[in-house]
Amino acid sequence: MLKANDLRERTLEDLRDLEKTLAHDIFENRFKNFTNRLDDTSSIKKAKKDLARVKTILTERRRRDQGLTPVAHAAKPAKPATEVASEPPTTEEAPKSKAKKAAATVKASAKSAEKPAAPAKTKKTAATKKSEA
Repeated sequence: MLKANDLRERTLEDLRDLEKTLAHDIFENRFKNFTNRLDDTSSIKKAKKDLARVKTILTERRRRDQGLTPVAHAAKPAKPATEVASEPPTTEEAPKSKAKKAAATVKASAKSAEKPAAPAKTKKTAATKKSEA
């Protein structure tokens, strides 16, 4: 299993080669699994995760080269104290949300009322089969 820190130390060419190799390994493992020749099926999942890590690092480098900062590494500004405390909904907002919930409940009950009830199935026992014949 590859670690992201180890991948960040590799060169761009090395990461691209690793990406191709992992994609090929995934293909081979899926093919072997289909033909029942794969012993460790978890290798497919591990290879997929490794490939995702490599692609993530490549995307980070591409964005860094373009001057964009990745979302995960961008500094987030601190929220002012007034925004931290959640404010209760105003009187205008509260009825709207209750009205939406009520409308959704009405729609759900209307849909269930539209469906016809399935007829009850009864099991025929040996005695009832003989009496019918």
